[in-house]
Formats: sequence, structure tokens, C-alpha cells
Amino acid sequence: MTSQEIIALFDKHVIANYARIPIVFIRGEGSFLWDADGKRYIDLFPGWGVDGLGHCPPRVVAAIREQAGRLLHVANNYYMEPQGLLAKMLSERSFGGKCFFCNSGAEANEAAIKLARLAARAGRYKIITFANSFHGRTLGAISATAQPKYHKGFEPIVPGFLYADFNDLASAEALVDSETCAVMVEPVQGEGGVNVPDPAFLKGLRDLCDRHGMLLIFDEVQTGCGRLGQWFGYQHFNVQPDIITLAKALGGGAAIGALIARPEAAARLVPGTHASTFGGNPLACAAAIATLETIEQEGLLPHVRRIGEHTLGRLRELKARFPFIRDARGLGVMIGLELDRPGKGVVERCLRRGLLINCTHDTVLRLLPAMNITREVMDQGLAILEQTLAEE
Repeated sequence: MTSQEIIALFDKHVIANYARIPIVFIRGEGSFLWDADGKRYIDLFPGWGVDGLGHCPPRVVAAIREQAGRLLHVANNYYMEPQGLLAKMLSERSFGGKCFFCNSGAEANEAAIKLARLAARAGRYKIITFANSFHGRTLGAISATAQPKYHKGFEPIVPGFLYADFNDLASAEALVDSETCAVMVEPVQGEGGVNVPDPAFLKGLRDLCDRHGMLLIFDEVQTGCGRLGQWFGYQHFNVQPDIITLAKALGGGAAIGALIARPEAAARLVPGTHASTFGGNPLACAAAIATLETIEQEGLLPHVRRIGEHTLGRLRELKARFPFIRDARGLGVMIGLELDRPGKGVVERCLRRGLLINCTHDTVLRLLPAMNITREVMDQGLAILEQTLAEE
């Protein structure tokens, strides 16, 4: 089919809840994508962070092919080897917790919200989250998301969420009362503008939860699985939460979400309290196992730290050159370039030049490149970005 035929198919049969760009991608490899007309693009925002190893990583593709010929799905009231092995790998690379598997970050956060309420003393149900956070698109997840624009049209939202200021410990402490059961925070805010906190803020939240008998939940949907140069974002800040949620890069492109909880908290999820029909299916778990193996065997964690420092250095040079750039910030390969104006036009002009980036929070250009991107390809992408910014 031609691009126009495919677009017409969508116009007629697919609900228009996405602002789709009129490009049809047909092939991907590493940090490159090709459209139906044969044009190649450098992708510095692959799959909104899902393709953490780039497009079609060989080990993941091989694992999916092999698993697909053996067993696609089996119900969760039976045992399956890939799910057990993946849980072991995640537990050993984190804080020795137990795992629950689902299909997305929003689902993982829903599970965390339910577990926090289950694990609390009777009558405690409130959860503190933070301004400019983003936790997903389900009703519970948008209620946890402290951005009113995501609530619009869906009121009344789920009660029990209290919104503090990010990187402001006092504002969180002021919200704690006898009904508060947990604090939920992104170690680095993604959708809110790639906001990196002071490490003392996260350590203060740990102390706050300990003093008041609350659970500390880290939403690591975007920061987890190597993106910050550690297995998980909490390790970068040396603050251990009680629960972390994962998705995006975990499956190397396959749909999977996960929750890891300290054993004492995890014990509250007993049969009948929570479930996911497709969660932890053998195909998705095989892909996730191959993803973790690739990160480890190819030494990608130190590579992420190096390429992230290099990229931030290049962007800070652009900041010194262009007065309309307010800030260049990030950790690992989670990077934001804040402008003093809307960034949509920059994204559109980069696209025409063959570069895929994102703009979040209206003014922040966001890069979530593959963890295995080479310096050469990153520099090629940054050269296009520089050329585009020079037109502002």
C-alpha cells in the first residue's frame, strides 16, 4: 500500500485520538527509521522511550522469534519459565523485591496505587504526588498526575491524591496527615520537562515516609532499565524506594510493564486483589530477558553515562550560542533542552531534515535516544538540531 492509502485507512477506521504526523514508517534498525518513500531518519526519540535499544535489536528479535514458536501465552494461574527468570533478573538488579507483571506503565502505576492502599493501615488511602508529574492515561493514573490539563473532561477524578511541588520537601511534608499512605514520584520527571531533582529531595522523601509509616513509590517507567546509566533511577540517587514501576524500555520494543516491591509490601497482593490477563506472558518476558542481557553483555550502562555527558556538553555549547535556550539538563540519555518559546516548530523542521525529537511541556525539546547509540550517530543528529536552532 502507498502512504496515502494507509493514511486513508486510518482516517476511515481508526479513532483519531492521536495527532498523527503524515509519515508511514516501514522499517527500523538501531537509531534509524525508513518511511514508505525510502527516506531515512535519525531517531533520537525512539518509540517515546520504548525502543531503549533502538529499533529491532537483534537479541530481542531472536528471542521473540524463538519464543513465538514455543509458547505465546498461558494463563497466570499456571507457572511459566520466562516470567520466573525475568522476575529473578529484575529482583537481583534492584533491591531484592518481588515482581508483578502487566502490559504498560499506566498499568504498573495502577498496581502500585492499589498496593499502597492495601499495605496501609485501615483508613489510610491518600497518596502525595508532584506538580508536573505524569503517571499514565488510565483514570487512576491521570488522577495521580498533577497536571490539570490531563484531568479536563474526566472529572470527577479518583479522590485521594494530594499534589506537592517537585523538589520541595516542605510542600510534601505539609500534606501528610493520618490518612496518607504513600508518596509517588518520578526520580527524574519526563513529560513534565526532564526535571532533575536535588538528591537531598529524594532522600528527604525517604525519611518522610519512614517517619510517618508511608510507602515510597518511584515511577521508573521512563527512568528505569538503564536510561540514566544505572539499572534503575533510584540507584543514581542512592535512595531505595519500597516500590518501583517499570515499562517502556523493559521489553526492547515489546509491550510489558512491571512492579517491583519489597517482599513485606508485595505480600499484600494476594489472589483476588489484582491481576493482568496478558501480564508477564512468555513472549513479552522473553523480549525483556533479552533486553536486560543486551544491556549487560554490551556494557551499555557506562556507555549511557558517557554518551549522556557528551550530549549534554554539546547542548550546553548551543545554550552559550543561542540566547533563547534557557537550560540544558538531564541524566544519562534522558535529556531536555528548554527554550524561551514553544518548541513545536523546531520539532517539525527537524523532522523535515530527517531527525526525530520530541517537545514536552510546550518549551522543552526532549531526547530519549537509544542506549546503544554511537557518538557518531548522536553527533549527526545534534548537527541537524543545531542547524534547525540557528534558524530561530
